[in-house]
Amino acid sequence: MAFQTFREEGAPVSDINVTPLVDVMLVLLIIFMITTPLFERGIDVNLPQSATSNISGAERIILTIPKDKNYVYFNSQPVNRNLMKGYLEQIFSGRQDKTIYLFADRNVPYGSVMSIIDEVKLAGIETVGLATEPPPNK
Repeated sequence: MAFQTFREEGAPVSDINVTPLVDVMLVLLIIFMITTPLFERGIDVNLPQSATSNISGAERIILTIPKDKNYVYFNSQPVNRNLMKGYLEQIFSGRQDKTIYLFADRNVPYGSVMSIIDEVKLAGIETVGLATEPPPNK
């Protein structure tokens, strides 16, 4: 198939115009860049405030304790409170990094949070990070 360098008057153009395709792809890219961080929102809990709050890590496991005491959440997945220890052992069995981040509602009693931390430690997790809200800007 050869390319023509000249065209007869009135002949149809058979070239593909990629400009609209590029425009649509750029718009979709911008939409996905804006909406993707919104999907990382987990379970809503009312966290306590502290002066320092910094959680980092690429693949982190988040344990959320809402006001409802029957369930806890692992990365937004509900798990029965009584099955938590076995679930933790299953998740962390092949992992090198034995760190979990705990998000507890401020209205959950201190004793309940401590009993969950005890179960986490008994499951073999070495580090428990407690999440808080950053202080309000003054």
